[in-house]
Amino acid sequence: VVPRSAPRGRAAARAREVTAPPAAGGKATAAAASRISEGEKSRPHSGAKGKRLRGRAALLRRCLPVPPRAGGMMEPPAAACASCRRRPLPPPLLCILLAAVCLPPALGLYTVNAVYGDTITMPCRLEVPDGLMFGKWKYEMPNGSPVFIAFRSSTKKNVQYDDVPDYKDRLSLSENYTLSIRDARISDEKRFVCMLVTEDDVSEEPTVVKVFKQPSQPEILHQADFLETEKLQMLGECVARDSYPEGNVTWYKNGRVLQPVEEVVVINLQKIVDKSTGLFTMTSSLQYMPTKEDANAKFSCVVTYYGPSGQKTIQSEPVVFDVHYPTEKVTIQVQSQSVTIKEGDNITLKCSGNGNPPPQEFLFYIPGETEGIRSSDTYVMTDVKRNATGEYKCSLTDKSMMDSTTITVHYLDLQLTPSGEVTKQIGEALPVSCTISSSRNATVFWIKDNTRMQTSPSFSSLQYQDAGNYICETALQEVEGLTKRKTLKLIVEGKPQIKMTKKTNINKSSKTIVCHVEGFPKPAVQWTITGSGSILNKTEETKYVNGKFSSKIIISPEENVTLTCIAENQLERTVTSLNVSAINIPEYDEPEDRSDDNSEKVNDQAKLIVGIVVGLLLAALVAGVVYWLYVKKSKTASKHVDKDLGNIEENKKLEENNHKSET
Repeated sequence: VVPRSAPRGRAAARAREVTAPPAAGGKATAAAASRISEGEKSRPHSGAKGKRLRGRAALLRRCLPVPPRAGGMMEPPAAACASCRRRPLPPPLLCILLAAVCLPPALGLYTVNAVYGDTITMPCRLEVPDGLMFGKWKYEMPNGSPVFIAFRSSTKKNVQYDDVPDYKDRLSLSENYTLSIRDARISDEKRFVCMLVTEDDVSEEPTVVKVFKQPSQPEILHQADFLETEKLQMLGECVARDSYPEGNVTWYKNGRVLQPVEEVVVINLQKIVDKSTGLFTMTSSLQYMPTKEDANAKFSCVVTYYGPSGQKTIQSEPVVFDVHYPTEKVTIQVQSQSVTIKEGDNITLKCSGNGNPPPQEFLFYIPGETEGIRSSDTYVMTDVKRNATGEYKCSLTDKSMMDSTTITVHYLDLQLTPSGEVTKQIGEALPVSCTISSSRNATVFWIKDNTRMQTSPSFSSLQYQDAGNYICETALQEVEGLTKRKTLKLIVEGKPQIKMTKKTNINKSSKTIVCHVEGFPKPAVQWTITGSGSILNKTEETKYVNGKFSSKIIISPEENVTLTCIAENQLERTVTSLNVSAINIPEYDEPEDRSDDNSEKVNDQAKLIVGIVVGLLLAALVAGVVYWLYVKKSKTASKHVDKDLGNIEENKKLEENNHKSET
């Protein structure tokens, strides 16, 4: 009686649902039921098999809807099944069959996952049979009653959509009986059934629709302005909207999950569904007791939800909170332009506390002051002196915490005696001293005329070359920029000193007369010839160096003359004359004076010669002593000594005679 192609467990009552379009109504259903009954009668069965078939048909008829009575409504299949269940129970095997027929299967159903707002596509997963009359789609209400939504005739190729408000203008049924639902909603999450109907058979295939909606990115709202340590307070609320199905919210700190801890971490999750859309909004509040280490902590929340492809997560933007905590330590710092401090520098003392927010006022304690000076976090001292050296302190205004530091103001004093411009006479002595007073060991050096000296100057007998500009300079290497210097301008004066020399030139036709002059200020030189008194202007002068220079003339006298050199400065006038023979009379020329450098070289050579002579004398003395000791021990040697002494006396007499004759 039941068509063999129908899936097992399908209720025969479905014949009423599919044998005609919705307009056919109860008459078509009754006809279908009648056909089923007539089919049972037209097929003779004998024996036990016939009884089983007739019993099954009778059982199915009990689950079919009762034909409508005068103007009444047909009993729905679910109600019919319910009425079946209220009747006396048949044998166990028939109860199993009845349950299979009346109750829809729940396991192993084909599921379509759809995204909220997209199009749901449900293929009819049945093979199109021969003799197909039409196809229909329906969905089941929560109470099990069906609602037809689409019909397509296989012969007329026309499509009809039932007047269901939820699906108005949203359905599309293709030729292969694939049903599409535009703009997926949460209310579309149902069990849909595709039905293919022939004249003798009804085939059904259910499809379950699941709709998913990704929530919005979670936001942390109602954030606390700041957090205080040792106090449980509301940090904020994490809100994720428009999710389906509902998601879960997890709080994170620095990338780690925050687990609830009593009186430290308190999390409350609330889920609210929008009745108009069916979407969920998840709100998770976090109460938190921060510590000092949370000053730079990043708090975030993550919503976990399910989508068509499985579980997914969305994270909020991290939030950093200002954590307030009390001051536990006070620190004083010295701010200066350099590492070390010297006299004249400006100093800024800065006091700070490690609390948040930091203290704004402090008490500064200065050496020599008994009371603290109330100020902001800085205290400025300008143009400090050496007496500013000492211990400095700062504290909170309640004096509960204090810190100190020691400041050393470096100084450097220099005294040069004498200093400034000093004028002395040549040959005089001049003691010079450069005295240093400093906070550290200082280095001292002398500079003369921009050249660094190897030793300090000492003047026991001043010479012209000692004149110049002397600088005594000192510095503290440990203190950058701390240097002092003083200047001595030494002037060595002297009366003019003259020495004249003459020299016959190589050509024997002229003579060069030189007047060597010393003195400071530089003397003026004038030449005259004795007798005529005329002044010679054709002279040549050398460069004036270290109080010395020379003036020379070249003459060719035909007779003996006397030349006079006159040197004069502010101190004295000096005159010196020199007799010069005629050019044809030979005379001994006097060598010219050399420069100071040559004089120094000559002096060095003289010292060397004297040293050699003294060394030879010492060697001779040692040799004599050795010889005398040797002679004393030998008598023979003593005799020879007597003879030698006689010879020595004779030699002395001979030498005296020779000396007299030479004289």
